Amino acid sequence: LVVVDAFQAWCGPCKTVVDLFRKIRNEVSSDLLHFAVAEVDSIDALEKYRGKCEPVFLFYAGGELVAVVRGANAPLLQKTILEQLAAERKVLEHGGERVVV
Repeated sequence: LVVVDAFQAWCGPCKTVVDLFRKIRNEVSSDLLHFAVAEVDSIDALEKYRGKCEPVFLFYAGGELVAVVRGANAPLLQKTILEQLAAERKVLEHGGERVVV
């Protein structure tokens, strides 16, 4: 599971969310969980996320987009990370299907 903080250069990545990512990474301590940041202004595939002053968090599993969280809502982000991580474990261990958005 890769969680991407999609931001714009003029807004920058959300500092409080980076701290939340560190906290969750330490608590979960899973090789399945990775975090990344992406500047949408320089990545054509993320063009639809440009022009908004709201952070967007994209959740990818198996190369597919499986969830999106808009806004720096720490409780929702944490909940979504834990849910998607559990879903990815289930897919890998039991061969279930990923729900793609």
